[in-house]
Amino acid sequence: MSETEWTIVALSLKVSLVAVLVTLPIAYGLAWVIARRRFPGRMLLDALVHLPLVLPPVVTGWLLLIVLGRNGAIGGWLFETFGLTLVFNWTGAAVAAGVMALPLMVRAMRLSIEAVDRRLVGAARTLGASPFHAFLTITLPLSLPGIAAGAMLGFARSLGEFGATITFAANIAGETRTLPLAIYTGLQVPGSESDVARLATIAIVLSLGALLVSEWLVRRSQGTRAHVL
Repeated sequence: MSETEWTIVALSLKVSLVAVLVTLPIAYGLAWVIARRRFPGRMLLDALVHLPLVLPPVVTGWLLLIVLGRNGAIGGWLFETFGLTLVFNWTGAAVAAGVMALPLMVRAMRLSIEAVDRRLVGAARTLGASPFHAFLTITLPLSLPGIAAGAMLGFARSLGEFGATITFAANIAGETRTLPLAIYTGLQVPGSESDVARLATIAIVLSLGALLVSEWLVRRSQGTRAHVL
């Protein structure tokens, strides 16, 4: 592999890791609210969370441009207040990847939270535990495998993100050109089949590894719950 290809792989891993780390608490909070709370608009919230799964990724990237672009409501405030620009930047690529990974992460975490027996939480409350303490000692530990599985799914999805990234963060070498964008760029250049094949192989190996770890965590979670019950 050339130095350029190593740079692409390193950038992809950095973008995916940051995307997952930033999205993780948001995804878990949304998963907990959807799983444990009943309120007007719950179905709408659930639909909005999963909207990136069914929207064309280019549309998601366009919406990110409207909201987080230099002239956007949030993007303009970030630039004027902190001098922070997300468009055409690797942080923008991480934001796009995180948004696209969010539905998969929320779904895995929601299933894990819903599998936690409410009777265990109720027993902790009758013994004097506060709601927050019961959450920290019961719900959170028992849902950890689902959190980890969701994180790995999000990581795999972030590695493969293309449409929203190229729309929101562009395809800038050394800045936003992750593995999918580099593969796309290579396909436009005659005689670069071997380079594309190497990058595609790396992408397959990384994504497959993340999916295998996620599946192992799900199976482990199921076994742990069966043992507890």
